[in-house]
Amino acid sequence: MITFLHGKLVEALPTQVTVDVNGVGYEALIPLSSFDKLPPPGGEVKLLTHLAVREDAHVLYGFATVAERELFRMLINNVSGIGPKTALNILSGMNAVAFRGAVANGDVKALSQISGVGKKSAERIVVELRDKVGAAGAWEASSAARSLSAADQKINDAVLALMALGFKQVEAHDTVRAAQTMLGESATVEALVRAALKKG
Repeated sequence: MITFLHGKLVEALPTQVTVDVNGVGYEALIPLSSFDKLPPPGGEVKLLTHLAVREDAHVLYGFATVAERELFRMLINNVSGIGPKTALNILSGMNAVAFRGAVANGDVKALSQISGVGKKSAERIVVELRDKVGAAGAWEASSAARSLSAADQKINDAVLALMALGFKQVEAHDTVRAAQTMLGESATVEALVRAALKKG
């Protein structure tokens, strides 16, 4: 299994890249969301990868962030009828935060506007992934839409961490707010989470 590529970017197209890793050129298919984050050709690049093995080919897919690769794998492993090509289209048409928000909120209309995703596929995505994305997806998307200040971003990150640990959204938010009042606005996300866990 090839889990990442780290080397020199030889060529970059909106849907694929070639990376020179110690003299070996690897071609990987990428979503537009990853293309936007690439350095100019000749620059150093690290791409997280997913290797899809088919009878007729071994295809490498590359991603700039962990969130993109996780979303890609979530789609191809859990939603019937969604293969790697459609999963890349989804990542190209909507960023990971917006996608999780759309799934959590059951926004079939937004999902069906992505190239290659019809209404039936969008409905399947919501049904299959809603439990996996959970309330944290909706919270993350709404927070991103509000363009948070640095202090509020720390609260948001701490709330998401607590929700991942099983806290309800309202409970997590109230606990983190109380922790910030006690520790002050300069408190780190880790300190807020630790204080909230002690309090909870």
